[in-house]
Amino acid sequence: MPKYYFEDFIPGSVDTYGPRHVTREEIIDFASQFDPQPMHLDEEAGRNSMLGGLAASGWGTCAMLMRMICDWFVLDSASLGAPGVDEVKWIKPVRPGDDLTLRRTIGEKRVSKSRPDMGFVPISYEMINQAGDVVMTMTVPSMMALRNPEKGAA
Repeated sequence: MPKYYFEDFIPGSVDTYGPRHVTREEIIDFASQFDPQPMHLDEEAGRNSMLGGLAASGWGTCAMLMRMICDWFVLDSASLGAPGVDEVKWIKPVRPGDDLTLRRTIGEKRVSKSRPDMGFVPISYEMINQAGDVVMTMTVPSMMALRNPEKGAA
């Protein structure tokens, strides 16, 4: 039974989760499989790139975010997925040794007009490194089941 439903997400609320330690091995492993660009595979190639050193793939950073939110709340929620991602921004490189914290902000939610048993919960995420720098942002229109759809979202 899920712990979190649509009704439990309060617009304007901010929560943080983490930190999650990033290793050189996971950066290279992800890149080897899914984004084999040199700056994600090799320190020297990274130093010679605009990233200035070995850095995680942006897609790898998205995967880290997904793992963090699954561990944090998604697997304990009445999540119905999402119809997509509104925006992703990779702002600063994620490096081996970084400790990443995730900040979640809940936007103005609404019950679906066509499916009154579910609602949309816009969520903004900020991935922050140990220096306090935002390294990535993502906004997602998450879909959540209502706890008691017959009563509405009240």
